Amino acid sequence: MNYQVVIPAAGQGKRMKAKKNKLLMELRGLPVIIHTLKVFESDPWCEGIILVAKQQEKDIFLTLVKQYRITKVQSITTGGRERQHSVQKGLKMLKNCNVVLVHDGARPFITIKVIHKLVDQLTEFPAAIAAVPVKDTIKKGTGGLVTETIDRSSLWSVQTPQAFRVPVLLKAHNAAERDSFLGTDDSSLVERLGIPVQIVEGDYDNIKLTTPEDLLFAEAILNKRMNEQ
Repeated sequence: MNYQVVIPAAGQGKRMKAKKNKLLMELRGLPVIIHTLKVFESDPWCEGIILVAKQQEKDIFLTLVKQYRITKVQSITTGGRERQHSVQKGLKMLKNCNVVLVHDGARPFITIKVIHKLVDQLTEFPAAIAAVPVKDTIKKGTGGLVTETIDRSSLWSVQTPQAFRVPVLLKAHNAAERDSFLGTDDSSLVERLGIPVQIVEGDYDNIKLTTPEDLLFAEAILNKRMNEQ
């Protein structure tokens, strides 16, 4: 089943302590965003990529897309105040599409295998998300004191991509805009409408590059993948 993907790419890199958009930082000589885009570029199921960027960075992304021959980028549009608003703007750029993925530009280690597992779920479910089981013991606390230990057997750490039938995600975003609701991810917008969301087990390597320490993990993942080839 074919799909198009919306990739928010307007990160500020504050927690990365970078002086520029973290997606423009390099891993092994390639900008992070190019690592991410190359996955979708190589996936035959991907019909198109929509990048959502800051107005002042659109030309930078356009130059990179041309330089690295990312041919599936069909639009680079301007983002909004929050990530949710940026995704909504990206959705307006879809072209004759029944399935859409939303993926963080700062997750360069997503695999085509997981992408296809997500898309396959949409033959039965209206939405599907990638997630991995929580490894750590999770506790609730108030005032520095533990109030509860949560049963982690039912807890998942959510990643992207998140996959949706296009009418479902459009409906969810429109309802959120109408109600002035700001969700933590696109799935939360769908969930609040009572629409079922299927969990697909992802990959622990599919980390989001957020802090300087994540760059060390990124190098380790790249090394591991090189050794597996």
